[in-house]
Amino acid sequence: MVGIPEHMRAVDCTPPAQATDLRIVTLPTPTPRDGELLVKVEATALNRADLLQRRGGYPPPAGASPIMGLEVVGTVVHPAGTWSVGDRVMAVVTGGGYAEYACVPANEAMAVPVGMRSTDAAAIPEAFLTAWLNLITLGNLRAGESIFIHAGASGVGTAAIQLAKHWGAQVITAAGTDAKRALCAQLGAAVVRDSRSGPHAEAVRQATGGVGVHVVLDMLGAPAWADNCAMLTNGGRLLLLGFLLGSEGELDLGPVLTRSLTIKGTTLRRTPAPQKAALVAEASPWLLPRFAQGHLVPVVDRVFALEDVAQAHLHMESNANAGKIILQIG
Repeated sequence: MVGIPEHMRAVDCTPPAQATDLRIVTLPTPTPRDGELLVKVEATALNRADLLQRRGGYPPPAGASPIMGLEVVGTVVHPAGTWSVGDRVMAVVTGGGYAEYACVPANEAMAVPVGMRSTDAAAIPEAFLTAWLNLITLGNLRAGESIFIHAGASGVGTAAIQLAKHWGAQVITAAGTDAKRALCAQLGAAVVRDSRSGPHAEAVRQATGGVGVHVVLDMLGAPAWADNCAMLTNGGRLLLLGFLLGSEGELDLGPVLTRSLTIKGTTLRRTPAPQKAALVAEASPWLLPRFAQGHLVPVVDRVFALEDVAQAHLHMESNANAGKIILQIG
């Protein structure tokens, strides 16, 4: 590939590893396969999955880059599909984001909104596509319904609040600090609970006139099961996308049958490529104009240089962030 260096800087991670073990190394620049772009990466964002991968608990799928990083923003240097050299794109990837170059399937790339900084755009792909996949594709959220969103100040939480609000739903959420709760309210949540004051079901039912919410978006896992079921209305949908508090425990399955609840779980990283491309094709026409118009906003907590990746991981581990933590590559 003419003009593209044979080697690049990237973050080395041989799990299991501590945050302080992360370091910058020189690796071969990846070679795109048929239908893939090669993108000169300008920014990426941290995800909880990165911490799990670093610790050895979330290996990349077969064929994926072993380099951490599940989203990229940058400039196309090797084209494919409808994209040309020089186009600015953003995308979810199965790995490889913590590096100067990354391969991206052409049909999974999205255009960066005109004038948007790369460090802002990096807060969009994983958070908003995950929110769309769960709320719209799987959750079938409709205008006039209500939703409870755990971890409202997280990357996915801030995206889900905005998406649900603009979709016409009543949003109830929870967050752990005054600043995080203020952010959730600013983004459109009608009711914001202190996440430390759970269980939330009684307050949620009061806020919904005794009906309960139609959808729960949960990143906490097994410890939140009973509360989630209790706050759902008959025929409600529980969407699982993480296990921050654990995946195992004693679960009462009775409410699933007696109140016709639907339980769905997904991880965007392991979504098959055709489905991921379909997700991008479905979500982009709705999302991107609203970013350009300022109706949706990427929420950035802090921006770290690539060389400060260890500090970025420690910051996420402290649970201090509200919104996305960004790594600036170039």
